[in-house]
Amino acid sequence: MTDGTLHLVAQLLGFVSFLFGILCFYQKNDRKLKWMMLCMNANNIVHFAMLGSPTSSISAALGMCRTWLSLHTSSKRIAFCFIAVSMSIGVYFSNEWVDMFPVIATSIGTYALFCLEGVKMRIAFLFGAASWLINNILVGSFGTALLEMVLIIVNLNTIRRLYFAPKEDEA
Repeated sequence: MTDGTLHLVAQLLGFVSFLFGILCFYQKNDRKLKWMMLCMNANNIVHFAMLGSPTSSISAALGMCRTWLSLHTSSKRIAFCFIAVSMSIGVYFSNEWVDMFPVIATSIGTYALFCLEGVKMRIAFLFGAASWLINNILVGSFGTALLEMVLIIVNLNTIRRLYFAPKEDEA
């Protein structure tokens, strides 16, 4: 496969991840959302590997494992173990400081999934999405950069709606 063909296939896989990511947020059922997220992360492992970004690929693999485990448990201990593993592997495989953006994003997402809820969880997801967006721009992934931009907009709107929603005791 030529470099140009490899790059084209990698970009196409990025747009497949974009589609999986959009499908995630159309799911009303949390389990279906997590299964779509598993598919997206599996695709991202290959996508980022083809773009030559090992920390992004490894972070996607950890995200896939984390999502699979979150189908079965919500243990804070598991969350902190994943964060420690993610940080350790990220430091080991990074060549420069910018390689840590996907590691930071994965760690924030893990903490949000297992330890937060409501507006706090969504604010954490904003920081995670911003870290993935920076990474995706730096590694040249058009599809996943577009995905993170859409997710940031949707998440900001959801935070606004939650923040301004009438409180249960006021209704």
